[in-house]
Amino acid sequence: MIKIMKYGETPAGEIFARVVPKVNVEKTVSEIISDVRENGDAALFRYCEKFDDAKLDNLRVSEAEIEQAFEKLEPQLIDTLRKAAENIRAFHKNQVRPGFAMTGPDGVLLGQKVTPIDRVGLYVPGGTAAHPSTVHMDSIPAVIAGCKAVAIATPPDKEGKVNPAILAAAKIAGVAEIYKMGGAQAVAALAYGTESVPRVDKIVGPGNAFVAEAKKQVFGTVAIDMIAGPSEILIVADGQSDPANVAADLLSQAEHDRLASAVLVTDSPALAEQTAQELERQLKLLPREEIARASIEDNGKIIVAENLAQAVEVANELAPEHLELCVEDPFSWLDSVRHAGSVFLGRWCPEAVGDYFAGPNHTLPTGGTARFSSPLSVDDFVKKTQYCYYTKASLENAKESIACVARREGLEAHARSVLIRFEDDKK
Repeated sequence: MIKIMKYGETPAGEIFARVVPKVNVEKTVSEIISDVRENGDAALFRYCEKFDDAKLDNLRVSEAEIEQAFEKLEPQLIDTLRKAAENIRAFHKNQVRPGFAMTGPDGVLLGQKVTPIDRVGLYVPGGTAAHPSTVHMDSIPAVIAGCKAVAIATPPDKEGKVNPAILAAAKIAGVAEIYKMGGAQAVAALAYGTESVPRVDKIVGPGNAFVAEAKKQVFGTVAIDMIAGPSEILIVADGQSDPANVAADLLSQAEHDRLASAVLVTDSPALAEQTAQELERQLKLLPREEIARASIEDNGKIIVAENLAQAVEVANELAPEHLELCVEDPFSWLDSVRHAGSVFLGRWCPEAVGDYFAGPNHTLPTGGTARFSSPLSVDDFVKKTQYCYYTKASLENAKESIACVARREGLEAHARSVLIRFEDDKK
């Protein structure tokens, strides 16, 4: 059963289970990356047979396979994917930023230009963990940003086919470059390129410990989005909240992973007890009961705070991936939230709304990194280049100031590069 405690009984740093058991995968991943760099497609085919039990003769998904995916899916799912994509596009279009230019005295011109990353690679888990929503959340911002090419890597099933929901979501998002490859080998192929897979400039998307480690090891050769940890949810709820709804929202994250953390902070002891009872009732109804129960019993907690202000401060201390404000007037508390990946306001906005449909991105910072990082966005698929232009008059006015700082730093050549332009006799 979930633990119930008063605020302060557990140190804030221990409320979420953020000490992930260490999996020693560094050496294995390093060997896989080296193999793919040296042997290219041959290594990818070999690993696909070894890890996915699939024999392939072509890594790229054909246009025919993508079209066939629509025939295999129920119309309701396709319609929902289209509606969700519209919502995600509408939200992320607001993130597009223009460059800027500013002028100064004597003809000075300064500015910044925003340029899409040329090629990005999206890792999408496959098999039983196939998530078409991840395709949308990772690819639509890249398409909006204007990336020249967006490539998806996802493992095939034993028949060498990609989950049709992933293919349909990719098509709806505007992505047609899809490769049948998973694991660390897929990350290596995207980072370094093979005969069939052009290299990319950035890799984003979730994955298992091998994928996460591979992203770490290729960082620097390519950019990455983040190293995601187990899922987490923190619910701040008042005494008027429905305990059945609160329990259901906690379980929506607990069913992800045994290591997931689901925590309720409330100012109502009665709601705390009722939610604990509801969790036990609802756990028995879940197909993934074993996983969800392990998460709730090992990592789940209900914290009874003195008041809602204290509850919100707990949220700020934890910087959760998902934060639900299940209170009477959630907007009155929104400005008090300083650290959270995504905030869900009110009693009618469960976290699942954001996972699948609303529009804001569900690729979020975990492990407390919401203190300094942000959800995946259009910004992740662009880069900024600054520029400046000085006229002769503007440089002449600034030359002594520039030379002064340069010489203070012991860099005479810097100073000379400015001053020489105004010497009559350049010997």
